[in-house]
Amino acid sequence: MTLAGRSALVTGGGSGLGAELARGLADAGATVWIAGRRMAALERVAESHPALCPVQCDVTDPAAVRAMFEAAGDPQIVVANAGAAESAPLHRTSDDLWQHMLAVNLTGVFHVLREGYSRLRQAEWGRLIAVASTAGLKGYPYVTAYTAAKHGVVGLVRAAALETARTKVTVNALCPGFLDTEMTDRSVANIVEKTGMSPDDARAELAKNSPQKRLIRPAEVTAAALWLCGPGSEGITGQAISISGGET
Repeated sequence: MTLAGRSALVTGGGSGLGAELARGLADAGATVWIAGRRMAALERVAESHPALCPVQCDVTDPAAVRAMFEAAGDPQIVVANAGAAESAPLHRTSDDLWQHMLAVNLTGVFHVLREGYSRLRQAEWGRLIAVASTAGLKGYPYVTAYTAAKHGVVGLVRAAALETARTKVTVNALCPGFLDTEMTDRSVANIVEKTGMSPDDARAELAKNSPQKRLIRPAEVTAAALWLCGPGSEGITGQAISISGGET
């Protein structure tokens, strides 16, 4: 498979899964714009591949999202990956935490997919991909706001796919389990702080969620994204694809 001649945009591309997704698309031949709030982080990632181009954007700001697309030149592959995770028990979930989780993880995805589709409606080929989570498919304790936001992403994708079904654009969600990335490192640190576990035990506790008893590699999510961009994927739309070692 080659994406030569295609252009892509990956939000949250300055670290972790977003950086891995961007490099995977670039390795397949696409020109890839990586977006995020921290320009220095984006520039470091861009230095790792000649086909990566940084553009600063806060996805919670619709004007900034429009400017990002103007800079990227109407990409044919749009990956709404930017997100954040914070935890708290339900009775201690503040209004600020709730609003922040929805703003970054749901409203930001909506802004990116809306703008992406507005520019792809008449295109002969297009792919809109949202990075959700297994938290969009099931519940987890102590992350009610994050889980609600990710469930919203899955609903958004399913509804958008029905609207776009008669076009050449597909809309799908990737739902990884716990990933071996910087975000999981922060979750591990949080568990260590609150429980006194060792980092290794905390990481093993997260890995227990997967029947394979391991964290998911970002490269596995990239492989799924490339599949959605490859030949024969035209009929795959409106799906929430779990990449989780069999977790249900």
